[in-house]
Order: sequence, then C-alpha cells, then structure tokens
Amino acid sequence: MHWQTKEQLTNLLVSLVQHGSVTLSGEEKRLASFIYYQLNHLNYFQNNPSNLEMHRMEDGRSFVTALVKQSEKAETIVLVNHFDVVGVEDYGVLKDLAFQPIELTRELENHKETLPDEARIHLESGDWIFGRGVMDMKAGLALQMSLLEKAIFEEWDANLLLLAVPDEEVNSQGMLQALPALRELAASHSLTYKACVNSEPMFQKYPGDDQLYLYTGAIGKLLPGFFCYGKETHVGEPLAGLNANLMVSEIQKLMEWNTELCEQVGAEVTPPPTSLVQKDLKEEYSVQIPHTAVTLYNVLFMEKSLLEWEKDFLQIARKAADNIESFYKERSERFREFTDFQESSVKISVFTYEELLQKAKSIYGVQEVDLRISSVIAAYSQLDVREQSIKVIEEVSSLCKKFGPMIILFFAPPYYPSVATEEGELLESVRAFLKRMNIETGLEFKEQRYFSGLCDLSFIGKGDFTASERLPFNIPVYGVSYSLPFADMEALQMPVFNLGPVGKDPHQWTERLNVAFSFEILPPLLANFVKSL
Repeated sequence: MHWQTKEQLTNLLVSLVQHGSVTLSGEEKRLASFIYYQLNHLNYFQNNPSNLEMHRMEDGRSFVTALVKQSEKAETIVLVNHFDVVGVEDYGVLKDLAFQPIELTRELENHKETLPDEARIHLESGDWIFGRGVMDMKAGLALQMSLLEKAIFEEWDANLLLLAVPDEEVNSQGMLQALPALRELAASHSLTYKACVNSEPMFQKYPGDDQLYLYTGAIGKLLPGFFCYGKETHVGEPLAGLNANLMVSEIQKLMEWNTELCEQVGAEVTPPPTSLVQKDLKEEYSVQIPHTAVTLYNVLFMEKSLLEWEKDFLQIARKAADNIESFYKERSERFREFTDFQESSVKISVFTYEELLQKAKSIYGVQEVDLRISSVIAAYSQLDVREQSIKVIEEVSSLCKKFGPMIILFFAPPYYPSVATEEGELLESVRAFLKRMNIETGLEFKEQRYFSGLCDLSFIGKGDFTASERLPFNIPVYGVSYSLPFADMEALQMPVFNLGPVGKDPHQWTERLNVAFSFEILPPLLANFVKSL
C-alpha cells in the first residue's frame, strides 16, 4: 500500500501541497488531474474504471469522484474534501516556499524570532510541518485517500464515495456543481447515502484551545451588505451634501464586533460580525465628495432564519440613519456659529434591495430595469459576484435618486446554510464510539454541533432551506451569475460529521499541521469511525 504510514502520508501531503492550488488558479485545475491519476494507480480502479471520474465544471475546473463499492447493501458513506487553498501574500519574504512544506519548515529555523511563541514551540518540537494548505485541508484529503486505499486492501463490506472538490474557499462552486453528480451516481449505482464525513481540521474555539473535536454539523454564513447613497457636493460646501464615507463609518460602528448579533445554541456561540469590505465607489480623484459607498460583513449563524436576520440588519440601518441625521444636525449648528449658514437637515431612507428594485421598476418599467441589470452584469463579467452585486445596486440606486439619501440592505454571495445531524440512532452510535475511543486510547473528543470554519457540509446536510424564498430577491445577481441548487440540496440531505487532523493558524503564514497526531494517531481512529457509521 502507498498511503498508510506516517512517512507515506507526509510524502502524499507534500506532493498535494506542492500544487499551489489557490482558488481560481491554474494549479487548482491541475491538482484535480493529479488526484485522479493518483487514485487511478489503485488496482480497484484499474478493474473498475467507471467508478473513478473527473467531472468538468462549467468554468473549466473539475471535481473528482471515486466510488469503492464492495457491499451488496445500498448504504454508502460519502467522504468529502476540498483541494483549493487561499493565497500566500501573507508569507512575505518566504512566499516562494509557501508550497514547499519541507523546505519552509527547515527555513523557519532561521526565522524563529519572527514566529509567535506557540508556533516557535511547535517548530522546535519536530512534530509539526508548515505551509499553505497543510492544515486547510490537504491533510484531510490525504487521510481520505489513505482511508479509501485501506478499505480496498482490507476488503471492507462497505461502500465509500470520495468527493474531492475545488473552490471551497471562495464560492463553493465545486460542491454546488457536484450535487447533481451525487444524485446521478446514487441512481446509476443504486446507492443510498447514509452519512457524509468531512475531514476539515479541528478549529480552535479560542487561542490556545487544544481540545479535540468531532463535529456533527456546520455553521451557516451570511454576507449582508449596506449600500450607502448620500448626496454629492463640492468639498467647498460639504454640508450641502452627505458624504457616503460618513454613512458607512456609522454602520461600521454598529456592526463590527456587535455581540448582540452573536447567536447562542446551548454552549455554542457564534463569533461577532466583522467587516470584509468597506469602501467608497468613487473611481477617480476630484473635489466632489464620495456619494456612494458600501460595506460587507461576515455573519455566522446557527438557527436563526434569514427573515429574522433581515429584521436585525434593517434595525441597524435605521439606527445608523438616525445617528447620521443627529450628527449632521449637531455639526451644522456648530458651523452656524461661524457663518450665516442656513439651518438644514438630512433625512435618510432605509430600503431592502427588493424594495429599491420595485421602486425602480415602477418608475422605468420592468423591461428597462431588467435590461440595465443584465447589461451591468455582462459589462462587469470579469469581476467576482460580490463586486457584480455592488455594481448592480449602484445602477439601480442611480435610478432612484429622488429617494436619497438612503441605506440599502442587500446580501452578497456566498450563502452557506446551517446544518446539523438530527438526534437519532446514528448520532447515538457516534456518541458511543467516542466513549469507546476515550476508554481504549485515552483521547477525549468533544462533540461539537457546529463546525465553525465554514465548509461544504452546509450544502449536503440537514438544515432549514427557507432562505430560498428570500435570497433571489435580495442578492442582486441571483439567477444570473450566482444561484443555489436548493432542489438538489434538499434531495440529498443526510447526517454530516467532521473528523479531521490537528493544525493551527488556518489562512495565516504560520499555518501548520501536527504530523505526529494527524498521520499516526488519527488514521486508525478515522477508519474505525467510518466503520462505526
């Protein structure tokens, strides 16, 4: 066998990492082929070539499915992983070594003084390897390839389907486009999907957290946006207008780290929101104030519905509008102390994108507005779906100037549903497995309901998909350059679990993997876990 020992798994990991598969890069495309040909070396797929497939996606990328069918039963366990990674600009002078784990780990010996204390201690232990993707999540991919090989060699009385996808780090298009393929595979091979196991790394709940976790669900994600449409004016008469930068800064004060927007379910709590984008939309320098600006926020959730979140965000937008109006009044009154400035005021409207769109269509007609939107998306097809969404709102709001100044609530892609495994016999068997493992190995894995790092389980687990009723109206590019296959998602709902390696600092230049645990202790535990399912 090729991928069973610590050394063999480390070599496989290094070969996977050396494909610098940053999302949307050429290496991301090439890595799918590499995974396919590595699996194709296994005798099982030599004898069953139709069970190993590389599926071409609409944009030219590919995902890989590998079905090992060794049981007469229909029940099948899906093993899912992603092979794309985030960029490496954060590595600075070590950027050229980011995809060379052995060399990077060795070179860090010469840069110990730049490492945080914990990372330095890990480096000195000799148990850890550094590099982009070693933790998130090419170690998980290596473990699942190893598991597939083990099941074949040991002739398990089981059916396993490995699914390796691109694009998890950006829009999850790999997983979304794989859903129809999963349904087709189930139909053509008479499969029933019993559960899905992901092997994303365990995430710390707080710095220094060394608890081991087994996750029975995945957290959801929203990307709410606030588009601010102020009033243009010359900088020589600033109080004659309303600067959109002031507007977004007020929203930022109300949204950033707002613990009232944390959601608690049992002992689990979501982190507070944080801004991912904040900018004005003025493209050139001039002495006209910026009158349009936008901000986007990462919001994680567990059980709240999209409609409930809309109400919360609208309340914040209205609070921001009130604060801006009061601030304008106070500053204009102060300015009157120096000049004959006439008393003035601003009144800010708050709309959802759906409401704004209806206003534009009532003025210009449905056909004209739809034509303008499609023209904007076509003109900016080279931009990602978030930037396209902003361009569309900019166009629609320009048609509704008479309603300004205004704050427009919208949602940008991607949307991740929150999913969780329901109470029942399967979940009880997993808990029994954890107890046995604790007795036999001394390792204590804590059951965690929601994997907090975001993952593709959101599109295959059991969850509330009522967001399908609201998203098409409030994501500006929905149905054109972004959509979700809710029918496939609902048809495939299954229990989901995540059991993966131990690492630290995902999406940071100190990303690293505990090789000793991940490739010595974990492989037999993962194999026994899948067997227990």
